[in-house]
Amino acid sequence: MFVDQVEVTLLAGRGGDGCISFRREKGVPRGGPDGGRGGDGGSIYLVADAHLKTLAYFRFHPIIKAPRGAHGQGSNRQGRKGQDLYLRVPVGTVVREKESGQVVFDFTQAGQTYLAVSGGRGGRGNAFFATPTHQAPRFREKGTPGEEKSFILELKLIADVGLVGFPNVGKSTLISRISAARPRIADYPFTTLIPHLGVVDVDEVHSFVVADIPGLIEGASRGQGLGSRFLRHVERTKILVHLLDVSPYSGRDPVEEYQVIREELAAFNPQLVARPQVIVANKVDLLHEESQAKERLEPVRQLARKLSVPFFPVSALRGEGLKPLVNELFQMLQKEKKYYEKNGKNK
Repeated sequence: MFVDQVEVTLLAGRGGDGCISFRREKGVPRGGPDGGRGGDGGSIYLVADAHLKTLAYFRFHPIIKAPRGAHGQGSNRQGRKGQDLYLRVPVGTVVREKESGQVVFDFTQAGQTYLAVSGGRGGRGNAFFATPTHQAPRFREKGTPGEEKSFILELKLIADVGLVGFPNVGKSTLISRISAARPRIADYPFTTLIPHLGVVDVDEVHSFVVADIPGLIEGASRGQGLGSRFLRHVERTKILVHLLDVSPYSGRDPVEEYQVIREELAAFNPQLVARPQVIVANKVDLLHEESQAKERLEPVRQLARKLSVPFFPVSALRGEGLKPLVNELFQMLQKEKKYYEKNGKNK
């Protein structure tokens, strides 16, 4: 089950109470106070795991509580500390406070750890309060409660290239031909209901990651179709590939498709339209006549020329034109990497 947004309440463990105790041994008629302190409560940490791809665990565990600390005991014995919990989240998870909506942590690398809630402090026993003038204290401290916070966890897939476009334009077919990803492919809209990641091997050494984003339609940024639920996955990509259906059977104008998708991206996050992009005209194998190519393919070519962006006519189904596309994407990624290294930024 792919889950990319959940609400979770985390409760750290309460600290154990201090102990009231006095030393009683044979031959020691006036033993002093020996009550130990309570153990601290368990804390809860979030840890990024590269092998985890979903937040499904938290859907079935919306409230998670860490163990409390044990109470102190006599003979100055301290109570056992409550066990800390380490909850795994996928790389790309954004942690927001539920009440304020403020981002408190962003997991961008495997192994990163965030202390979500701290355990309560154990109370001190009566041995701690003994003084020369007050040698037999009969009071102790109680443990303090652990922190309790509610968070919204959002998963934003981390990929180098994002495939965007209307439903049924061939995004799933394309990613299945250039990578080992095997998304569901069928001849009807909204076949892809969850994002898919695929690793594209350029050569024996170099590779990059492509994300297949479920089909977008007009009004997606306002919740139409699959809504803005999956638009967040585009935010981390470095390059956007606009996949357009130029076949004569789609019933849509590919140039208008591009404009609609661009407007939806801008409405969701204005920075997305400034990303480097590539326009890909898919299903050219269905342009059987020269008039069809002139009517469907040439306007897209002119659009790419006008915008000064790379343009590739391909047939994802037959694997035609994919090698030059992969090479161009790799070269663009290399330029992006050098730019951010030179400017001291990490995208």
